[in-house]
Amino acid sequence: MNAAVAVEVPAAAAGSMLSRAEQRAAARQVTLAMLALGLFALGLGWRLLAPAQAGVSELLLAAAAILVGLPVVRAGWHSVRYPDLHGITDSLIALAMLGAWATGDLMTAVLLPVIMIFGHALEERSVIVSEEAIAALGRLTSSRARLVGADGSVTEIDNATLRPGDRVEVRAGDRVPADGRVLEGQASLDTAPITGESVPLEAVAGMEVYGGAINLDGLLRIEVTRTGQESTLGKVIALMQGAERAKPPITRLLERYAGRYLALVLLIAATTWFISNDAQAMLAVLVAACPCALALSAPATAVAGIAVAARHGILIRGSAFLEELADTTSLVVDKTGTLTYGTLRLQEIRPQAGVEPEQVLHLAGSLGAVSSHPVSRALAALAPPGARLPLREVRERHGLGVVAATDQGEAALGRPELLQQIGVAMPEVPQHDGPIAGLAVNGRFLAWLLLADTVRPEAAQAMAELRQLGLNRQLLLTGDRRSVAQALAGQLGIPAVQAQALPEDKLKRVAAEIDSGFRPLVVGDGINDSLALKAGVVGIAMGAGGSDIALASADIVLIGSDLRRLGTCLRLSRRCRHTLHVNVIVGLGWTLAIVAAAAFGLLGVAGAMIAAILHNLSTLLVLGNAGRLLRFQELLPRL
Repeated sequence: MNAAVAVEVPAAAAGSMLSRAEQRAAARQVTLAMLALGLFALGLGWRLLAPAQAGVSELLLAAAAILVGLPVVRAGWHSVRYPDLHGITDSLIALAMLGAWATGDLMTAVLLPVIMIFGHALEERSVIVSEEAIAALGRLTSSRARLVGADGSVTEIDNATLRPGDRVEVRAGDRVPADGRVLEGQASLDTAPITGESVPLEAVAGMEVYGGAINLDGLLRIEVTRTGQESTLGKVIALMQGAERAKPPITRLLERYAGRYLALVLLIAATTWFISNDAQAMLAVLVAACPCALALSAPATAVAGIAVAARHGILIRGSAFLEELADTTSLVVDKTGTLTYGTLRLQEIRPQAGVEPEQVLHLAGSLGAVSSHPVSRALAALAPPGARLPLREVRERHGLGVVAATDQGEAALGRPELLQQIGVAMPEVPQHDGPIAGLAVNGRFLAWLLLADTVRPEAAQAMAELRQLGLNRQLLLTGDRRSVAQALAGQLGIPAVQAQALPEDKLKRVAAEIDSGFRPLVVGDGINDSLALKAGVVGIAMGAGGSDIALASADIVLIGSDLRRLGTCLRLSRRCRHTLHVNVIVGLGWTLAIVAAAAFGLLGVAGAMIAAILHNLSTLLVLGNAGRLLRFQELLPRL
């Protein structure tokens, strides 16, 4: 941070949020600088118009120097008491200004802090931009909600008063007030502010929705499941704020040697004065050595990268993980809930001759709706509530299936063993890696229903894209059966498989990857994969709307759970790393160049002021280069 501000707002370092008090303090400094410039111009004018009254001109210049000088001295003293990387700048500017006072160079004593204050005002804009981005997300969490009472009445309330279990009505044009589950209705939701997806989400009964999404059409009744900081959007904001406060590794490295750097600069300045006997050259060295550009290189890049990631529905817990991701060399990925949806779905119907599939769907869905078995629940979706057949004398056979009386006779849905028990003649049970249910009515076998955990439609594309990005070493690590895992791996082009793995086995395999010299990226659903997620160089969990362990174990969270965002993560991290390297080179190289120019007297008689201008120019170059990251945009096409 530049001088004359840190003592007033010590917390306003680059990459942290600016409070209202901090912004007011910075505004006061700019006001002081403007007043000092006015006195400075008046003093110069007096010197030109009334040269015989040089004392009045000197008094005006001295007043201007004191006006901006006292905050600078206080800032320098504060940095001595509480040293950090940004405090070096405060100390160096304070020393340079005191040196200008001591040599009687009041023009430099005025213009030097003024230039640095205006430079800080430009730097502050980069912090405010990221603050405004988070504030915009915060505004999404504040809205009105239509609370549905037990008697069906609708009352408009503040969404901050909602609690889990409340039921709300979301009309066309309304914003979803909190995370929840759709109970009734159908509508298209714009989820771009949360997931970064440009294609509207079609919300139907039973679907989980995020607070902050906009209802484009239709009417929804939603049961609230998470509110406030526990909601998906609340977690987005908390993670972004935490990531902004975090210090990247390169910043911590620079701070470790901050004291030695200050001593080196003072030695160079003293040597310059001793050899050249030029006070301006010495002052220029002190100003030129201010490491603002170098100190801002990492935070500015990290803040921009984290903001862009959030816009794409990617939550990054800290800038360190963004840097680590660029260096990953292998992929360890879970199956259930990651490459697949993690829920059973009907894969195929094999009806007997003369049996219409529509008949099978209605009857299976009706029977499935009266059972609590996972297979039955999956089949219940085949028949919506209004299309279900009337059932009587429902009898559920534990672990086998369900039997009920219908208008067509006794119907049964369940495992082959159930149909055998009730005397149904069945064809041969098909070979299938997954649950199989048979359907019969009035003693006649109708069809086999084959269920499976469905592969995500984007999984093959995502795995191929990661291979193109250099992650050719890919391992499917799952607790499922080997036959199922190998079939999926073959379908997605994953060369290596470890099946029937317990959480401890997954941890050991990830550790073995690291011991073999690889840097694994671990992707899982964040529950049974929590140990592996923490053990990997970078862990990515699927879906922030899931359990809290996903956020606790993973370094990065994909809100929308679209696997194609893995490629977005990798490309963004590499772009950030490239930007960071350029910023460090600019910050370090520029600083060394102007220090050398100042030490050899190449900056002229106004060396300190020229050094201040060049110093702020390098800072603006670093911030501008980091700002280029904000143009990064990847829209995912509809599958």
